[in-house]
Amino acid sequence: MLKDLSRGRVACAWCVVVLVIAACSLVAGVAITVSNGALLLVAALMPPAIMLLVWRGAPDQTVAELLHSVDGPSVDGPSKEVKS
Repeated sequence: MLKDLSRGRVACAWCVVVLVIAACSLVAGVAITVSNGALLLVAALMPPAIMLLVWRGAPDQTVAELLHSVDGPSVDGPSKEVKS
């Protein structure tokens, strides 16, 4: 289940959650002032931005993987050299 999550989806989900919290607070009657709005904006945008910068992609190849991919057998099988 967690393998299907992408960075973009997690970032969008975070922003939606913060917006839903802001909407619930408006319905409950909480006054949204400039400082509250700035706090909600920072809470909505900063964690996904940091996550997108920090979240790594596929891991780099190790030295063993590099060596075995170069020295491994070819797709066609062992090569047959013609001796003259």
